[in-house]
Amino acid sequence: MASTATLSSLSLLLSLFSLCLQGTYGDYGGWESAHATFYGGGDASGTMGGACGYGNLYGQGYGTNTAALSTALFNNGLSCGSCYEMKCNDDPKWCLSASITVTATNFCPPNLALSNTNGGWCNPPLQHFDLAEPAFLQIAQYRAGIVPVSFRRVPCVKKGGIRFTVNGHSYFNLVLVTNVAGAGDVRAVSIKGSNTGWQPMSRNWGQNWQSNSYLNGQTLSFQVTTSDGQTVTSLDVAPSGWQFGRTYEGNQF
Repeated sequence: MASTATLSSLSLLLSLFSLCLQGTYGDYGGWESAHATFYGGGDASGTMGGACGYGNLYGQGYGTNTAALSTALFNNGLSCGSCYEMKCNDDPKWCLSASITVTATNFCPPNLALSNTNGGWCNPPLQHFDLAEPAFLQIAQYRAGIVPVSFRRVPCVKKGGIRFTVNGHSYFNLVLVTNVAGAGDVRAVSIKGSNTGWQPMSRNWGQNWQSNSYLNGQTLSFQVTTSDGQTVTSLDVAPSGWQFGRTYEGNQF
């Protein structure tokens, strides 16, 4: 039989291993309370564009399971790309039993002319999700308009690699970073030309990141770091003949 000391040591090792796993895959926290409304029409066409800069959400792979976040959740755009599991609760008249996972793709602005309980749903300090209509209809009936929800952060699951859309012009490279798995919300991006070292990019708006270096004619590599501290490196993603307006796919979390 194993001694008490040995069992204690094994228990400690298992605990440390569990903590390491949490650090590796992110501690996304427990369930919180909020409310949800909807916008964008039955085909979600009104959700295109938005404050995260993703543009055509169909083309970028986000589809219709998307949400605009209130000020309390949006974090000045740093929450763009984060994912949330959500279910309607405490309203049996309107709630459906399903749960959904949505990606943050837009900002729900406050309306300070209205009270927080009558139309000012996205006013600080309220946690609120303005869902694409098809997403809302998976958890509640249309006539409800607004429902209480429970939500929690969850890892994002995406198909394919991280996508880098290079816009701008010479000496102003504006790179839109999309389709990010894991934590989803990008906190830092670095770029490297084949003739340069790694250079940190600055966030311009949403998930558009800029570099003022002249990188024409060089292969481009990227490093992306998300809010959980994880970093993925994609080497030589764009060939030396890369063009503005084109999208290049890298590695994934």
